[in-house]
Amino acid sequence: RVSLQGALQGIKVIEVSQVLAAPFCGYQFSLLGAEVIKVEMPEAPDCARNRGPIAELNKNGLGLTYQVQGGNKKSLAIDLRTDAGRETLLRLVESADVFLENYSTGVMEELGFGYDKLRVCNPGIVYCSMTGYGDKGPKSFKGAYDNTIQAASGIISQSDGNKPGLSFVDYAAGYSAAFAISAALLQKSRTGKGCYISASMLEVALSLMAPEVAAKQCSPLQEKPREAGISPFATADGIIMLGAFKPSQYRKLAQCLEEQGFEICSLSGVEVWDDVWSNSDDIYEELKNVFIQEPTEKWQQLLDKWDIPAEPILTLEEAIKDEQLITRGYYKSTSENSEVRLPSAPFQMSQGGPVINKAPPTLGQDSREVLKAIGMNENEIDLLFLERIVE
Repeated sequence: RVSLQGALQGIKVIEVSQVLAAPFCGYQFSLLGAEVIKVEMPEAPDCARNRGPIAELNKNGLGLTYQVQGGNKKSLAIDLRTDAGRETLLRLVESADVFLENYSTGVMEELGFGYDKLRVCNPGIVYCSMTGYGDKGPKSFKGAYDNTIQAASGIISQSDGNKPGLSFVDYAAGYSAAFAISAALLQKSRTGKGCYISASMLEVALSLMAPEVAAKQCSPLQEKPREAGISPFATADGIIMLGAFKPSQYRKLAQCLEEQGFEICSLSGVEVWDDVWSNSDDIYEELKNVFIQEPTEKWQQLLDKWDIPAEPILTLEEAIKDEQLITRGYYKSTSENSEVRLPSAPFQMSQGGPVINKAPPTLGQDSREVLKAIGMNENEIDLLFLERIVE
């Protein structure tokens, strides 16, 4: 039986965010039941609202780039350049557990929302600042996006000079920050104290390449050897990615192919990692000549039978239709009447797991509700709307 209460119900997150990394971080909390209030400037909202393939949604500030990380959140549109706007947000922070932001280093301090200021009004606040390079060092004040971090981290160089066609550093940064915030909240439950978190996209990118980063520091001139068992191979009608990683899997692959009439001594003789690396070129050439002889589906069935990981290289259009995802219920509709089905969390829980029960909000959709919840009366709220401080 699935719990109707998310695991993070009762946690209140103020998300002053834009584009992808921090909104995705906040989304992890909203999926698990936390109250996540997305704060945007009325005249300069999150630009992700206007990005995506459906023009009508972009026009309405509900572009798919925004929607994939906006479910279950509340929207407060407030001008933080005004005294009244800043005072209002400070009142909101008083009852919050988390303050999450991803503006360039120093911007929040200039607006009056640095950690030192916020912990005065809320000593237990967990404050997470997500930036390109962290809060200190020669690049700390430099702006960044996923693609520039991929360049600066060596990811593009590691990818043969090509930028991978997805913003995975942003998403990994969101997960990393969500983990740090969760750890800080657990720590707060024991100590009663909040803390400041500085999250760096550059360091996230390097963490995604930890083995390569460590190896380059020890042997900077040594290139990473090819491993034939985890390489792609052309088949009679496509390409299959082989996943024979461990020495024992090389030997199992040898048995598998031998059953089909292909005897490859360089495979069956693999005992230790050094055998993998020293014989990889020979093994690759042998396997290349074998896999080209039959269609992908036949190889897939055979490798599955022998429990050797392998998958055909699919297009994204093909991958998203995988029955595995449908069976797991990975896609969720934002409402009963919506045709938009969004990716949800990549995990399931027996209790308190992720759900989407509220569509991504339009800009300022929940402003009045959020302000009433912190004790502001109707006259105060009406005045903020009248003066265009809140929308």
